[in-house]
Amino acid sequence: MITFCQFGAGRIGAIHAANIAGHPNARLRLVVDTDHAAAEGLAIRHGAVLGSDEEALADPEIDAVVIASSTDTHADLIEAAARAGKAIFCEKPLDLDRGRAEACVAIAEECGVLLMVGFNRRFDPHFARLERQIRDGRIGRPEIVTITSYDPAPPPLDYVRRSGGLFRDMMIHDFDMARWLLDEEPAELFAAASVLVDPAIGEAGDVDTAVVMLRFESGALCQISNSRRAVYGYDQRIEVLGSKGALQAGNVAESTVTFAGTDGIVGDKPLPFFLERYGEAYRRELGHFIDAVAAGTAPLVGGEDGIKALALADAALESYRTGHPVGI
Repeated sequence: MITFCQFGAGRIGAIHAANIAGHPNARLRLVVDTDHAAAEGLAIRHGAVLGSDEEALADPEIDAVVIASSTDTHADLIEAAARAGKAIFCEKPLDLDRGRAEACVAIAEECGVLLMVGFNRRFDPHFARLERQIRDGRIGRPEIVTITSYDPAPPPLDYVRRSGGLFRDMMIHDFDMARWLLDEEPAELFAAASVLVDPAIGEAGDVDTAVVMLRFESGALCQISNSRRAVYGYDQRIEVLGSKGALQAGNVAESTVTFAGTDGIVGDKPLPFFLERYGEAYRRELGHFIDAVAAGTAPLVGGEDGIKALALADAALESYRTGHPVGI
């Protein structure tokens, strides 16, 4: 039985707390958040209690921590938990500053604790099956990867201002997917971006529409397309063209029911947002972390993956600002 403390009682925190409570080999003991009412409510729902940072890290019964608090707390909590000997699951990104991210990962390595980063899309059953078929050689050598990720609507402006920008907040997931699917590192990146959805996003210093092209060391190419608006729902698709064929992972719709009539065939829209689309991925992700802690094995997504995805996000921002390709 792995006993957890969770930092963060917001939207993502609620998902993780429910998954801890629902796992047969885990229990949630403490919830910590600066919003005491939210933390207490979440704790009560899942048989835990409200706690503090110091109390959680000093508690010998706590085996592992989930860090689902605001991004600006991640690195400090990783270091504190590592020094306390706790296994660590941290939501992305590790930090908005790559140097700070590298420093906290180094502390976790020095302390010999397990650190997993929350790139949940690797655990989506559809994307995981696609990746397995690539590894099995079904399509031969991968040559072109196309990743589409469109949000149904932009986030609140307050979130935009503190998110670190589209490349670090949104596309960072797709950078991780590209590295994972191709199982190699990019050599060069070019980014183009615009403000097409809401001028206020541009006034806040960010973009809402972006396309990035990655050239990998083997010569394989990957195009990532992001938008903060897709009026038809949460659009999440991947296509991989190889020397022997192609693989596609399409959207997950609200139902499989379609209507056929004289005007054509109509089906349901994609699931509305990430909470619904990636619910199973979040469950599998946490289950993988619990298994890794119990067995003392390295997780599928470690601190180095978090650093490399952040490095690609930084390179994309540089390319967008300069208008030139950036070597990795």
